[in-house]
Amino acid sequence: MGIPTRPGLRIVVAAKPVDFRKGMDGLAVLVTQALAMDPFAGDIFVFRAKRADRIKLLIRDGSGLCLVTKPLEAKNFTWPPVRDGSITLSTGQLSMLFAGLDWTATAMRPAATMENLQAGA
Repeated sequence: MGIPTRPGLRIVVAAKPVDFRKGMDGLAVLVTQALAMDPFAGDIFVFRAKRADRIKLLIRDGSGLCLVTKPLEAKNFTWPPVRDGSITLSTGQLSMLFAGLDWTATAMRPAATMENLQAGA
């Protein structure tokens, strides 16, 4: 999966399962109301189904919203504990999640920042 990258990109996972009958517009409303964020800001929003075997990503690609849906055939995605609010992932963690891998078992380095790159870190 080609994850768009840009400085300051946030990948936000809604911690509670959502009604998977919701489409792009319904998920955009959830981003605004439940997460208090702007679905058109260019961030990636990740949603889970109750059974944890399906994932939906809401992505703004510059010209509009895109909805990516993926079911896993043989197992469930690894999700954070169900609670209110959201968590933020790195692009590497999202890649692992989307591939059906256990992203929580791998220590991920913090995302590179302009300050780190300029300092030679």
